[in-house]
Amino acid sequence: MKPRSKKPWRFSHFQRRVLKAVIHLIATGYLVALFYLGVNDQLGPDPVDALLNETGIWAIHLLFVTLLLSPLAKRLPSPEPIKFRRMLGIYVFVYAIAHFFTYAFFELQLDWHLLTSELVKRPYIVVGMVALILLMALTVTSLSVLRRKMGKQWQRLHYSIYAILPLALLHFSWSQKTFWQAPIFYWLIGLIIMRGRITRTAAKTVKRLKAYQ
Repeated sequence: MKPRSKKPWRFSHFQRRVLKAVIHLIATGYLVALFYLGVNDQLGPDPVDALLNETGIWAIHLLFVTLLLSPLAKRLPSPEPIKFRRMLGIYVFVYAIAHFFTYAFFELQLDWHLLTSELVKRPYIVVGMVALILLMALTVTSLSVLRRKMGKQWQRLHYSIYAILPLALLHFSWSQKTFWQAPIFYWLIGLIIMRGRITRTAAKTVKRLKAYQ
């Protein structure tokens, strides 16, 4: 993908802070509003199901945006989108943990024995848990001090975001009991976003295979 401009553009410090404040306000405000409406039984006939759907779907939406930032930075070209990646990545985790909290607290009533049986009966929950654990690892290690201490291991760990997307989409599709309707559109969007990464990985694999021949 060729950049549209040779000269990188940048936000001013003030513009960057304002944009981050707006993102914080929207992301946090929407989540707070969701739970407020849910607790007050204003999310339709099944508030718990509505909370599960909204928190899960928006975790995926934010994951899409987070993964688009690197290609966007190359396309512009500008380092500015990268400066929002950590913040948006953390919000992916916040919405994902809110999704799990809704399921554990409202659906299961914190009955951990029931959770164990659900994990056996519903494998898509296991897939979602794996994605959540990976997101937690990325969020915890997003701290600058841990990034410096981990060195190259940090980059390797954060490559797992490319595994989180298919896991999240699989969890979503499996929970909907179909890969058609809404899930197929999410998979198509995911493939478009991952196209560059898939192409580079395939090229490297072919190169390594040729080297062994």
